[in-house]
Amino acid sequence: MQRFTNKVVIVTGAGSGIGAATAQRFSSEGAKVVLAGRTLEKLQAISQPLAPERTAIKQTDVSRQQDVKALIAFALEKFGQLDVLVNNAGIYADGDVTEVSEEDWAQVQATNVNSIFYGAREAIPHLAKTGGCIVNTASVSGLGGDWKMSAYNTSKGAVVNLTRVLAMDFARQGIRVNAVCPSFTFTDMTADMAEDQELLEKFYERIPLGRGAQPEEIAAAIAFLASTDASFITGVNLPVDGGLTASNGQPPGG
Repeated sequence: MQRFTNKVVIVTGAGSGIGAATAQRFSSEGAKVVLAGRTLEKLQAISQPLAPERTAIKQTDVSRQQDVKALIAFALEKFGQLDVLVNNAGIYADGDVTEVSEEDWAQVQATNVNSIFYGAREAIPHLAKTGGCIVNTASVSGLGGDWKMSAYNTSKGAVVNLTRVLAMDFARQGIRVNAVCPSFTFTDMTADMAEDQELLEKFYERIPLGRGAQPEEIAAAIAFLASTDASFITGVNLPVDGGLTASNGQPPGG
């Protein structure tokens, strides 16, 4: 399946986890892919097995407006157009509002939310030329609350509603905007939790499919939303959650 032949895709947060899997998925389907992230060595490692003539890397801190502008300009200079922007980069900070530091709060919002504002504003004129699209990585934590995750929940709730308003504002320019909302996924961000078997079992009790997601499963949903298979889908925040949000919160019986 080569749904993205001759398409140019930017993936932020591409150095690991969902971003790395997404870059690999688009490349496997024929896309020219720009991998963006803060750590050059990680980007180089992820890009190594990808087709060199269709792959580029750009060290980028998406919380900085100038870095995002430079990223879009780099992709256009390298490949001549832009078809898909995947705003995937994200960070996490623990704590309720009395515990999280002002610095951590600000950095989470800057990385998880401001980056999408910067990316969309820079990319939209170019996406309008190609009939392109944006896919954001939100979270089930943007659809409902978690204990002790005030900064992260706030940021992902903002991503969810920003996705909706971007979809509405730019649909008539032929630009689709959607988001994926993963539940527990095995990534570097969740590595500590994944080592806690008791905590994992609590997650699995709540997830009807009884397991966490692999990054490749989230990447598959992102690729679908970016493809022409989803040509009449915009403004959607798609749970990729093993059935978690189907539940009303009551424990399983029996």
